[in-house]
Amino acid sequence: MATKKAQKGKADTKTGKAASKGSTSAKGAEQPKRKLGLRGAAPWAARHAAKHAAEARARAAEPPLPGSARATIRTPSGAEDIKAKIGLLHNALVQIKQLRKNMNKGFYDIGIVLRDIQAKRLYEAKGFGTFEAFLERESDLGKTTSLRLIRIVNTFIREATIEYGMDRIFGAIMSLEASDSPDGKTSGKIPPPPVSTQVLPLRPPGR
Repeated sequence: MATKKAQKGKADTKTGKAASKGSTSAKGAEQPKRKLGLRGAAPWAARHAAKHAAEARARAAEPPLPGSARATIRTPSGAEDIKAKIGLLHNALVQIKQLRKNMNKGFYDIGIVLRDIQAKRLYEAKGFGTFEAFLERESDLGKTTSLRLIRIVNTFIREATIEYGMDRIFGAIMSLEASDSPDGKTSGKIPPPPVSTQVLPLRPPGR
């Protein structure tokens, strides 16, 4: 009888230990895990980075000290004006490209756009010192034809150019250039007809 009681006591002890161990593991499972920040970093690291970013923005807003390294990387003066001129110049070149699709009707308007580029000195935004240098490098029409288109706009009214046509108006401009030239000669050629215009073949001799 005493032996059975001793065995029962040992069993109760083992059961108690197992129960206490189970309750301990359950408590451990119920405890929340440590919260980590971005990429496993501690929460204080994110706060630290945010604080440094705010301090950097505040320093950038302040004017740099004379002679400092930051003073050499500031936005140059007139940057907004240069940006605006580049935008206007781009739009003007796109407009010229569209008008060239029908050169016979759009040559006068091309002259107006070119004159506007010259008057507003938009070519300086791309680093050209003169309007002529800009025409040589950037204009598909060429310098001579572009300058003649501007002279057409300054000399004739739109209605007259439409009535007489591009070839006759260019002939008149070349005559004016010949009268202005000391030797009576002109340079350059009248621009060829646009691609959309059919060129009639020459009549064979003897017919």
